[in-house]
Amino acid sequence: MSDIRPPRQITTAGVLTAIAGTALFVWLVWTSPHEIWTGVQKIGWGLIWIFALGGVRFATRAAAWALCVEPPYALQFSTAFAAVVCGDAVGNVTPLGPLASEPTKIACVRGRLPIGPALTALAIENVIYTLSVAATIAAGAAALLLSVDLPVQLREVSQLAIGAIGVVFLLAAWVLWRRPAVITTLLPVARLAGSRLDKLRAVEREVLTFASRRRRVIVPLVALELSFHALGVLEKHLTLWLILGAPPPLLSSFIVETADRLITVAFKFLPFQVGVGEAGTALVTQLLGLGNVTGITVSIVRKARMGIWSLVGTALLVRRGLAPGAVLADSPLSPNSSRLDR
Repeated sequence: MSDIRPPRQITTAGVLTAIAGTALFVWLVWTSPHEIWTGVQKIGWGLIWIFALGGVRFATRAAAWALCVEPPYALQFSTAFAAVVCGDAVGNVTPLGPLASEPTKIACVRGRLPIGPALTALAIENVIYTLSVAATIAAGAAALLLSVDLPVQLREVSQLAIGAIGVVFLLAAWVLWRRPAVITTLLPVARLAGSRLDKLRAVEREVLTFASRRRRVIVPLVALELSFHALGVLEKHLTLWLILGAPPPLLSSFIVETADRLITVAFKFLPFQVGVGEAGTALVTQLLGLGNVTGITVSIVRKARMGIWSLVGTALLVRRGLAPGAVLADSPLSPNSSRLDR
């Protein structure tokens, strides 16, 4: 299979961003190495529970994806779970983020489910997940505004974020009502052949009409996506509890998790959000009165969990004989691929 190379500008920017993030990470750790190491040591065997919670979070998204597959097709939970873990691994270790993780998921279910239904179901799951992320971030920003006396600049940024997310939900409601051809209008799909462009437009129509066709699965689907975030709050609560030696307010754990989710969204193309994750989480824990070292330690523990699961995902990819470059070259949206209509 031929490899697909990103443009030089993206590669250069990715390398420079990774270098800057690594430098920031080293500087933050260097400021309080003893305190951070002490906090990491306090986690101890608790990392097993944190690792397990990460697996349950993958399971919720795998179940949501399987739920979006429409009869007569079906996606086994075990297959979906392995695909989600593999996709997350590729998205974390490369500077391509979702541009690599989503095609990887499709590649992992190939042979178990036709590409068309798999791609449609994955697109639907991603839409619901994205809306749940937006709602969670807005709720976290509101909680931060109401519970902490923020500096004026941060207060304005938080208010702006809440307003922007409100606009996103209004746009989503308008799209579901009017059902315009958003994806095929905005994405650079001009190089696709006529029949394949029609197939992509058909996928878009199926995504937009999913809620009206399958009303019974909407509630459990939303519940699964919200469970993903609830488990994230539980993970942060456990991590903070182990580091601090006493359970923090649950609201603090919620705010830290939503801040972490915002950092992940904003810097998804930076592998493991190195550096910015520590800086952002430290800022939030400092505002909550927990200390900036606590935030740095929380972010490092999160990276340990991500690293372990990335190793699991990489092992599953190797077992399947897949490589990130080959996956991207054979992506359903790649101009050289004919997989979309199969």
